[in-house]
Amino acid sequence: MSAFRDVPAALFNPQIDVADPAVRFWLAQVTLRVRREVMWCWHQRGGGDSAPIGVLPPPGDPVQTSLDLTRFEGDRNAFFASDATARYLSGHIDTMDPPKSRTPTQGTWEWTVRELKLERAAQFILACALAARADAAFAVVCTACHNDVTRPWPTLALAQRLWDAPLEIAGCMDPGHPLYRYGLLVAPSVRDAVDWQQPLEMPSAVAGVFLRAEVLWPAVLCALSGSPARELNEDGRPLVARLRSAPPTAMQVVPLEAPRGSDFEGWAHALSHATQRGLVRLADDVTPDRPGLAALATVCWLYGADLLLPEHWRERCCAAAAEGWFGSVAALPLRWYMPLTGEEGGTGLPSPFLMPSFTLPRLGAPARASRLAEGLGEASAAALRRAVPEAARRFRLPERALTRVIAAAASLGHNAGEAELFALCRGEASLELDGLATAVTPRFTLGELVLPPAQSRQLKEIRDAMGALGRVHYQWGTAKAWNESGLSVLFCGPPGTGKTMAAEALSAELDLPMFRVDLSQVVNKYIGETEKNLRRIFDAAEKSDCVLFFDEADALFGKRIDVKDAHDRFANIQVSFILERMERFKGLGILASNRRKDLDDAFTRRLRYIVEFPVPGAVQREVIWRQVFPRPINAREVDFHWLAEQFELSGGHIRSAAFNACLQSAARGESRRARVAMADVVLAVKRELQKMNRVTGPEQFGRYATTLGADA
Repeated sequence: MSAFRDVPAALFNPQIDVADPAVRFWLAQVTLRVRREVMWCWHQRGGGDSAPIGVLPPPGDPVQTSLDLTRFEGDRNAFFASDATARYLSGHIDTMDPPKSRTPTQGTWEWTVRELKLERAAQFILACALAARADAAFAVVCTACHNDVTRPWPTLALAQRLWDAPLEIAGCMDPGHPLYRYGLLVAPSVRDAVDWQQPLEMPSAVAGVFLRAEVLWPAVLCALSGSPARELNEDGRPLVARLRSAPPTAMQVVPLEAPRGSDFEGWAHALSHATQRGLVRLADDVTPDRPGLAALATVCWLYGADLLLPEHWRERCCAAAAEGWFGSVAALPLRWYMPLTGEEGGTGLPSPFLMPSFTLPRLGAPARASRLAEGLGEASAAALRRAVPEAARRFRLPERALTRVIAAAASLGHNAGEAELFALCRGEASLELDGLATAVTPRFTLGELVLPPAQSRQLKEIRDAMGALGRVHYQWGTAKAWNESGLSVLFCGPPGTGKTMAAEALSAELDLPMFRVDLSQVVNKYIGETEKNLRRIFDAAEKSDCVLFFDEADALFGKRIDVKDAHDRFANIQVSFILERMERFKGLGILASNRRKDLDDAFTRRLRYIVEFPVPGAVQREVIWRQVFPRPINAREVDFHWLAEQFELSGGHIRSAAFNACLQSAARGESRRARVAMADVVLAVKRELQKMNRVTGPEQFGRYATTLGADA
């Protein structure tokens, strides 16, 4: 037996050095056999001993070559035995023994062969693909062996010609062969057959594992080393026990459920470390339809590392892409950690591949406050530190978002305070309601509302209660008992009595963003769809305190009914779901309804406040009339007292009439100055009464009836 060190270079290019002895052996086997085959091609095609040195054999007829395999079989064997160079090459081929080790390192050639139980013929095929990936000189030599300059790659047909037992090569043509199932070779495009002439292609990432002595991850994979920064809680220990007892034998997905921006990486690192496995993170820009994803998974399997998918991986990819990804990696014994943020509705993968999901613990307000205080440090502004508890309560930010807030707050300087910290937190907690709700810019304050004393006091109580919510929950200890709930209130009363205006005023007073729920987008005739839309709204609104305003809420929160059919049953389920979510909502939920009597009694019991908005009396109407005309408008001619006494209009109708009067006055263009005449206001009031289907006879307008004209 010849020593391995006496064998010529493993590849055609002698400068390519391969550290793994097993890889060197099989690459040398490929190179020696290809060299010997090229010599036979020279001889068969007429080159003989007179062939110029370094010149490849001349091309011949591929068909004739195939037909002459039997005819020249004896001549070929005789040539290998008689030619001095061919005999030298055959001697090395026959006498080389592959190196063996008792405990091969994971990811090495020997380890792969042992794990997949690869026969020698399969190893030779794998070495042919690796040689083509490693040595550029291999391509042109392949063209000579193929007798075709357009095919510079190894194939199964070439491997069969080079190998001593051709039928062993034929046994590797199944697409389900481990070479293809485990991603060592690129799988055929046709699932039920492997073409003899198909290139033997090894992904470059996989080739790098076999060719390099050190572990070198592809650029889109980031290995997490060292001990994890966090410890698993009691909820995570049963999952760890399950993962330890069930190492992956095929694709194994562990769903990680948490809001966006949570520390998925930290928790996945803790789980993989507890199960004594490595972990790599896939880059955020990689999607299931990315070419080469299966190769990256194969590299992770070879190196023995679990794979953490990007946070938004599932929701960014269409079902077709996800299905293609699943088919290419389903057989690979690899553990995948898949973040689920609650919006995408599950993994979309078959249940046999899923492990129990792990819900990541959410940071409570005390933990958020502790992190903010620790991150800001004593060097930050005192006003900034005082705002930390309320910021932690208002904005339910996950770990990564808190880290960004702390980094930004560090550059605010010593004049920063509550407003600056809230602005940073609000930027991280931006709500994505996907058209189901509309952001509202508040236009009013509580001081501008014209309400009876009782209602004005109730609104101030709501304002004060929201301001004290954090102190009561976290200093007085009510957070656990009441699930950190916010306030749910009902504004009821006839149209135009100020319900929406009051909601905007509270939003402005509390410095909370306001969102008006669009019922046309939420309510759906199909069973379960309305509930799904509402879940999306509440889930998004949980990120930070806000004012969630449901106008015409009786359409959503009506009385539960006796069950007569399936539709009634689902309607009751929907109402029950809404009741439960409103009770758990941590912000300020405002329901506006014109028909309080239509609301379910169980729902009204869960409300903290119910504010009745009555039609304003004469005194309130006069105040409203005087307020609706902005200061630049000259309204001295308008008889506000007479209007308030004569017409029982709500605030909304008064504003509508005032606006129409301004439009008519401006349209006449009698003066460049902003001025409203009493005649314009009287006409606008008449139009408003007509809209309401109320009597508009001349007697109602008294001394101003003559200003209307005969055709009004």
